[in-house]
Amino acid sequence: MDYKELMNQAVEIRKRAYTPYSGYQVGAALLTKAGTVFCGCNVENAAYSPGICAERTAFVKAVSEGEREFSAIAVIGGKADGPLESAPPCGICRQVMREFCDPDTFEIILGTGPEDYQVYTLSQLLPMSFGPDNLRNQETV
Repeated sequence: MDYKELMNQAVEIRKRAYTPYSGYQVGAALLTKAGTVFCGCNVENAAYSPGICAERTAFVKAVSEGEREFSAIAVIGGKADGPLESAPPCGICRQVMREFCDPDTFEIILGTGPEDYQVYTLSQLLPMSFGPDNLRNQETV
């Protein structure tokens, strides 16, 4: 799948976002290494912290279906009544990506639409990250 189509899917799922408080809608389309796409949108909550970002929604859906290998995610945002805009993942979402993705090969597509986007690796957006490898092969005391 090309990244233009992945961005299109992020744009479409963004329309389903539940954002009665901020009005800021985000859509994410997560591509597995097998070629399957899992989409997610942000869902707000009056208590704020129970809300979930679009990126984590997509990862949770994919992982709950047994997927563990991912190659890319397209993310796009913007106010419900405004233009589309680049919506870089928050720190929590970047850390969730790090749990499942190789930081040097997993790609994050950000932009204002299917015709205008940039591609970053996870290591570019989360340098010096802490991940599963930090906890593996550790001697127990």
